Amino acid sequence: MKKVAIIGAGDLGRLIAHHISQCGDYSAVGFFDDFAEEGSFIMELPVLGPLSRINDQFETGLFDQLMIGIGYNHMAFRRSVFETYASSIPFATLIHNSAYVDPSVKIGQGCFVLPGCTVDAHAELGENVLLNTASVVAHDSTIGSHTFLAPAVAVAGKTQIGDCCILGINCTVIDNLRIHPNIRIGAGAVVLSNLEISGMYAGIPAQLKKVYS
Repeated sequence: MKKVAIIGAGDLGRLIAHHISQCGDYSAVGFFDDFAEEGSFIMELPVLGPLSRINDQFETGLFDQLMIGIGYNHMAFRRSVFETYASSIPFATLIHNSAYVDPSVKIGQGCFVLPGCTVDAHAELGENVLLNTASVVAHDSTIGSHTFLAPAVAVAGKTQIGDCCILGINCTVIDNLRIHPNIRIGAGAVVLSNLEISGMYAGIPAQLKKVYS
């Protein structure tokens, strides 16, 4: 049984703690969080201390792997935390037992695949990717590192999603497209063409609403 410490005790961290027992041979040992009181309990799991204590606690053998429970409202911090620790501490890859992930799929460390998801043949997930409930990544598609798919997102075949993207709930990306890094797609949007400018897209078809600097 691999012991996993969760970085972040907010909504996503608690969601990881809730599902981890159904993701294979893993158990949660507690949370690291800069804003929660050390020694307090959340979901019957202890707050192990601030992030500054992660390395020391790893060396004691308190946990074997990390998992990031920082949500999409803090994407830059989510990426920064992963890159800070990934070179020295392993990250878990959690796949809920109700998800279908084809054996040919390549998955980077730190990914979280929630209940009811499908990742089909020869798809690839980068590092620190989250697929929320009932999302679909079709055959031969690629999801870039640190990208976040909300529930019920559908990515059709042979599509490339860049790093650090956010795909909103129930949006659809048709086949053979390229979505460049640092793009956010709004809830219910339908993407029918390549998206090349970093920014916020929404609507049917998806249109650029805001450019990110």
